[in-house]
Amino acid sequence: MPALPASPLGGDALDHLGVRLHEGGGTLRVWSRNASSVELVVFDEDDLDWETATLPLERQTAGIWEVTSELLRPGTRYALRVDGPLGPGNVFNSETLLLDPYSRGLAQGGGYQEWRSVVIADGFDWGDVRKPAVPMDETVIYEGHIKGLTKRHPGVPAALHGTYAGLAHPAMTDYLTQLGVTSVELLPVHAFVPEPRLLERGLTNYWGYNTLNFFTPHAAYATEAARRGGPEAVLAEFKGMVKLLHQAGLEVILDVVYNHTSEEGLGGPRSSFRGIDNALYYRQLEDGAYVDTTGCGNTLDTSADAPARLVLDSLRYWATEMQIDGFRFDLATSLARDGGHEYDPEHPLLRAIAEDPALADVKIIAEPWDVGLGGWQTGNFPAGWSEWNDRYRDRARNFWLSDIDYARRASAPVGVGGFANRLAGSANTYSPERGPLASVNFITAHDGFTLHDLVSYDVKHNEANGEHNRDGADVNRSFNHGVEGETDSPGILTTRRRAMRNLMGTLLLSAGIPMITAGDEFGRTQKGNNNAYCHDSPLTWLNWSHEPWQRDLLAHVTLLTRLRAENRALRPARYAVLGEHVPEASEMEWFDQNGETMAAEQWNDPRHRTLQYVATSDPRDGESNRILLIVHGTEAPIDVRLPEGLDGATVFTSLWSSADEAPRAEQRRYAPGEVLPIAGTSMQLFRVE
Repeated sequence: MPALPASPLGGDALDHLGVRLHEGGGTLRVWSRNASSVELVVFDEDDLDWETATLPLERQTAGIWEVTSELLRPGTRYALRVDGPLGPGNVFNSETLLLDPYSRGLAQGGGYQEWRSVVIADGFDWGDVRKPAVPMDETVIYEGHIKGLTKRHPGVPAALHGTYAGLAHPAMTDYLTQLGVTSVELLPVHAFVPEPRLLERGLTNYWGYNTLNFFTPHAAYATEAARRGGPEAVLAEFKGMVKLLHQAGLEVILDVVYNHTSEEGLGGPRSSFRGIDNALYYRQLEDGAYVDTTGCGNTLDTSADAPARLVLDSLRYWATEMQIDGFRFDLATSLARDGGHEYDPEHPLLRAIAEDPALADVKIIAEPWDVGLGGWQTGNFPAGWSEWNDRYRDRARNFWLSDIDYARRASAPVGVGGFANRLAGSANTYSPERGPLASVNFITAHDGFTLHDLVSYDVKHNEANGEHNRDGADVNRSFNHGVEGETDSPGILTTRRRAMRNLMGTLLLSAGIPMITAGDEFGRTQKGNNNAYCHDSPLTWLNWSHEPWQRDLLAHVTLLTRLRAENRALRPARYAVLGEHVPEASEMEWFDQNGETMAAEQWNDPRHRTLQYVATSDPRDGESNRILLIVHGTEAPIDVRLPEGLDGATVFTSLWSSADEAPRAEQRRYAPGEVLPIAGTSMQLFRVE
C-alpha cells in the first residue's frame, strides 16, 4: 500500500505506535504518560505461557515508550507489563500481561483472558481490484452479521458457513447483487470477547459490541483452516473477502465500536487500556469513578490526544491496508464529547475523520446518540457525516402501524404531513448544506424487531435473554394486526404482508440512503425477541428456506431496488428550493386524492391521509426523470384522481404496487385525470411521461 499522508490529529510524537518492522527486527512504540516502566514480554509461539524474553522499553517524549529488537519479527507473540503510581484514576499492576493497543494480530491461549499480541507483516496482492466507490445517492446498504448471513446458506460450502470466506462465496455475492444492494454493512468484526456475565448464563455476545482490539479482525469468523494457520492467515482471509466483494461491485462498510472497550467498569477484565494508562484512556471523575455514556461500563476519552489518535489510526489502517469502504460509528455521540463530557459538533476527532486525506474515499455514518446527558444528536453532526435517522424510522412505523392500530379504536391521530417530510428527505432535520444524503433511512436494524416481527408483535418477547424480559426497547411502534405472534388467520396474514410491503416501499422510495436489515427482504423472524444480541443460534442466523409469501416479498424488494436505481428522481442529493433551480435536487409537487394541489390545512388533518407525490429530477446530461407515488394511509379503500396539471405529462405508467401479493409484470398506462381504485393502506408508483 502507498504511504499514508500525515495524520491531522495528535502530532508527530504519536506516529508509528505499535510494531514497525525493519531490517534486523522491529521497533515497538507504546503510549503511556503515567507509567513508570514498560516491559516487552516475548512468548513461545506454541506455548503462550512460556516467556522466552523480557526487554525494557525506554521513555521518550510525550508519553512514548520504545524498544527495538531482533525478536520483533513476523509471528512473534508478545505482551506488555506496565507499572506506575497508585492513586485516583491509576490502576497499574506490574504482574498483568497486556495487549498492545495497536496489535495487528492476536493469539488466544486456553483461558478467557489469555491473549497475546502478534507481530504481523502487512501485505496482500490486491491485483487490479479497486474500491467500487458507489456514489452516495446510488448507495443501498445491507446490514448483516458475518456469521448469521451464511451459517445456514445451502449454496455455501459447509466449511465456509459463518465465515469471511463464506460471505465472499458466489452464492452470496450473486444474491446480493441480484437483490440490488450496493454496500454490505457488517456488524462488528474488530476482535471482541463476550462479557463474563453472559458466559455465566451460558450465552455469548453475538453482535460483537465488546471490542478487545481495534486493529485485528475477529478470528472466530475465519474458516477453521485459516484459524489453524494463525493470525496472518485470518488476516489474509479477511482481505480476500473484501477483494472478492469488490470484484462483485459490492462495498464493505464496518460497524465500529470505538466508544468503549471490553474492559467494562472498574473491576472488570484488565486486558489492555486499563493497565497501560487508565487515567487517560477512559473518561472519569477526579476520584477515578468512570463517566459512562455508553451503558457498557466505560467510555473511551477521545477528548485526549492519544485515545482520539488511536481511533483515527485504526480507521486509516482499515481504510487503506484492509480497503474498507466505510464505517458506521456505534454511539458516535460519545466520540464527540469534550473534556467536560458534553457533545461538541466541532470536536477535533469528528473534523479529523471527515477531513483526513486517508479517509477521503470512505463513507462516514454516525449512530447519533449515546446514553449520556444530551446524548440524542440526530441532525447535529457536521458536514461530511451521514447519520442513522431514528426520526425517519419512528415516523414510518407510526404511519403504517401505530396510526392504523389507533384508527381501529378511534380514528387516525395525525395526517400525512410528517410522513411526507420523511419521504422527501427529512429537510426539517438536516441543514440545506448537508442535504438528504445526510439521512441513512431505516425501518429496522440489528437492534430491535425484524420487519416480520414489527407487524406481528405488539410487545417484546425477550425471556430467552435471561433478564426477565427487562432488556430491549419497550416502545417499538409495532402492531400485531389483531393476534400476538404466529397465527393461521388468512386475513391477518394478508394484512401483515401488505404492511411489510408498505414499509419496504417507503424505505426504498424515500430520498436519502436506505438501509435494509439482512433477512427483512424475505420476512425473517426472531420470534418477537427485539434484543437478540446474546444468541448465536438459529434464532439469529438467516434461514434461506423460504415459503411462497417470502419469495414474493423478496421479489418486491428486488423490484424496488431496481426502480430506485432506474429513477433518478427518487435519489436527490440536494433539497429543492421553491422557485429556484437547485442542481442535483428533485423538484417536488404534492396533490391530494382529487388530483388537486395539497392545501395547507390538509397536511396535518387526520382525515386526509392520502397523498400524491410527484418528483422531477434535475436534468443532468440533458435528461430528466419524473415519478408519481400515491400513498394511502387508511384501511378503507379510496378512489384517486391522477393529476391533470403536470406540465408535459401525458401518461402515467404503473411500476409497482404494495397491494399486489407478487409484483405485477404488466405495466398499465393511465391518462391524466383518470380515476384509480386504491386499496386500503397501500402505495403505488408510476413513471410520468
